[in-house]
Parts: sequence; structure tokens; C-alpha cells
Amino acid sequence: MERIIKILNNGNAAKISLLIFSFLVILHFDPGLHAQTATFRAGASTANITPPLGSGLVGNFGVPPPANFVHDELHARSLVLDDGTTKLVFVVVDNVGIIREVFDAAKQLILAETKIPTAHILMSADHTHSASSASGVGEIRGGWSAGRPLDDYQRFLVRRIADGVRIAVNNLEPARIGWGAGNAPQHLFNRRWKMKSPVVNPFGGKDQVQMNPGIKNPDLVEPAGATDPQVSFISVQSLRGRPIGLLANYSLHYVGGVPGDHISADYFAVFADRIQELLKADRQDPPFVGIMSNGTSGDVNNINVRGPAEKHEPYVKMRIVANDVATEVLRVYKTIQYKDWVPLSAAQSELNLKVRRPTPEMMAYAQNVLTKPETEMPVHRLEKTYAERTIQMNGWPQNIDVLLQTFRIGDLGVAAIPFEVFTEIGLDIKARSPFKSSFTISLANGSYGYLPTPEQHQLGGYETWLGTNRVETTASRKIVSEILNLFNQVQK
Repeated sequence: MERIIKILNNGNAAKISLLIFSFLVILHFDPGLHAQTATFRAGASTANITPPLGSGLVGNFGVPPPANFVHDELHARSLVLDDGTTKLVFVVVDNVGIIREVFDAAKQLILAETKIPTAHILMSADHTHSASSASGVGEIRGGWSAGRPLDDYQRFLVRRIADGVRIAVNNLEPARIGWGAGNAPQHLFNRRWKMKSPVVNPFGGKDQVQMNPGIKNPDLVEPAGATDPQVSFISVQSLRGRPIGLLANYSLHYVGGVPGDHISADYFAVFADRIQELLKADRQDPPFVGIMSNGTSGDVNNINVRGPAEKHEPYVKMRIVANDVATEVLRVYKTIQYKDWVPLSAAQSELNLKVRRPTPEMMAYAQNVLTKPETEMPVHRLEKTYAERTIQMNGWPQNIDVLLQTFRIGDLGVAAIPFEVFTEIGLDIKARSPFKSSFTISLANGSYGYLPTPEQHQLGGYETWLGTNRVETTASRKIVSEILNLFNQVQK
């Protein structure tokens, strides 16, 4: 230190420059030195995004029923991490799926108000089926959204998401961080089943696979895919051990059991409340924030079709699931080793994908379905819905750019994909990730439908139908390859 002061006093510019350069090189190759010179901080928050009563509730087929009751308020839950140089932002929103334009507008607002780069902001929907649409309403929902003005609720979301992040930034305090993973396999079932006989689809063809085939269906053969029992989580505490926030990730679609006219954030919110209770973090100032993100659960739900059939009162099953998952998180939480500082980094890229287009034959079939008299028996109960979606897909562009993103948190990697990702894709990313631990957040930075593998496309089934799936059948392979490339970028 005396030598540094002497150089500064002598005003030797060349030596000063060399000294600064040497220090930066050492800092780059020795993160431990950075840990001694920087303070790790964390902050969390919630922002209420509950829509007004009377709003249409989406998540099921048919005309969205109006909301008549709020069982639990909807929120955008935020967690901000800061290693002294880089800030990373997580936002998980209680919604079935949010188009990229809404997330992009919120990111731009956050950039303007906090100076956090948009590439360092990861936003996702958790996929509750009891919330208002953030993808437009009426006939435009599901259509191509680029260039379309945001509606009232979408603008409300943009403002409240940005507010939530600003509050989390204001709540930043010196912190320590840890992460871990447990297992909760008992609530996960692949919902796609191979059947003894082909099943009719709404396009006039037949599939080898059926989604949700019914309890103890005699034609069941075997599940068409896997489940991922891992529940991963990141925990941040104050330097004295007060819980600040906990972000979990579990590959379960949603639970349901919600009356059709109720607003609810499903088991995601119940988990947030339960983990707060288990950590004895109630009534803190600032408040503790529990968060559950949706993992790779595009083909996984909570229904055991092999039976026996279960009957529960509304909200009971989601409490059972949330309690079991939170209890497993608590078990692992007690064993994790916290770090006073870890390096943070982020990377993202645009991946161009082909859009699936209806063939002339599909268009003709759809037009025929829509002109059928009401008295004629449908070939499939959803044939009109998918006839409309077929025609709607004809209005999409030939190609789209989707945003892929990765975060590095020490030796933990987090991937973000804007689809309802099949579980086997998430397992593939975990197996090939360069990080010691990793997980993937689905419906992140956009919402473009389901993401099956090419092999699952061959089997057919709901998640592969045009209008439910919108991009080329090889998209999952391209996405996994790019996610691994982004992981390698942030690991450097």
C-alpha cells in the first residue's frame, strides 16, 4: 500500500496505468480477491397485479368466465442479486403466460428507472390457470402480437412489474447466498400416455398419444415421457441470518382445483406462503418473499391416471402439494452452505425459428369444420377450437425470433426458455450443463406455446397440435444447443 501511495504522489502516469491494469487482471482471474473487495447484496419484493372482478379468466377451453371472487391476490414477485459489479433480476408473475411485448416493455421501464441492463432481467409466468389474459383478449389472443398496442391490463402489468423490481432494488442489503435441491416425486405424473389404439385428433387424423386420458382408462399402455422430481432453490439471507427471499423451481404444470370464477395463483402462491411460515419469516421488515417458478413441466401434471380417483374440496390439493414441496425445500435448506460473495453474469441471444404453417388441406378442413351445422356430430369435441387456431396460425410470420437467456450465480446455472418446455428437455439441459447445478425456468421472456421434442411430435397429442405448438418440430434441439452455448458464455 505504501508503494502505491508513493507512485500516486510521484504522479507517474505510466506506472499508475500499469498498476491499475495489473490489479484488474488479478481480479479477473482471482474472484476470491473480488469477494474481499465487494459486498454481495440481495433484495426482494412483491407487487400486486390482481385484475378487477369481471375480467375474463383464461387457462381453460371455451369463453373465459368472468372473475367473481378473489381467493388470493396475484403478484409479480421479484428477487434482485448484486455482486458489487453486476445485478441480476428474477421476476415471476402469477399468470398463465405473458407475451414477449409485455415483458420487453417492463424491462425497458426498469432499465430507464434503475439502469439495470435488460439482458440481466429474467421475467417469467408461473402458469396459474386462474388469472386474466396477458396475451390479449378475444380473437386476438393467440394471434401474432408484434406491433399490437398493449391493452389496459397489459399496461398495468408493465407498470407493476417495474414497480416491484424498483422496490426490490431499494431493499438491497448486504447478504449471503446459498442454493440446493431436494426431491418431491410424489406429485409428478407425465400426462401424455401411449394408448393401445390410435385416438382421434381435431384435425381429422389420429395420434398415438393422448393427454389426460382419464382415470384407469383400459387403453393405457405407458407414459410417453419422464418427470423431474427435483425441486431446486436459491436462498438469500441477511448477514445475521434473517431470510430475505427464496426462489424455487419445480417441474409441475399447475395443480388446479379452483372454481371457474375464482382468481388464484394456484400452488405457486401457496408455496410462497408456506415456505415463509416454515422459515419463521412472517412479519419482517422488509418482508420475506417466497417465489415458485415453473420448471420444465409442459407434459407433467398432478393427476395419477392409474388411480385411484381423488376427490378434494377446492384448494385442498394445492395445499397438499405446496406443503410437501416446501417441507422438502426446508429439509435441504437446513444443510446448505452460504457464501458471502459469488460472481454473477448473464447472457442472452435471439434464436430464429420457423413457424409451423397450416397446409392447404388443413385450411380446407378447418373451413369445413367451421361451416358445419350445429346439428352435425363433431368428430372431436375441440375441432372448432382448433379450426379457429389453424386459421389464426395462417396469420403468423414465416419465422420468429425467440429470446433465450442464462444466468450464472457462482457455480449454479439458470436457463430461461419462452415455451412450456417438456420435462425431458429440462433433464437434457441439466445433464449437459457445464455447471455443477442448474435448472430451467419455462415461460420466460415470452410465451409461444408448448415445446415438445421431435420424437414427441411423431407421437402426436394435444401439446403437438398446431395452435398449441407454433414452431418447427426441431426447435427443441436448436434451443438446447443455444442454451448450452449461453451457459458456456456466462461460465467464463
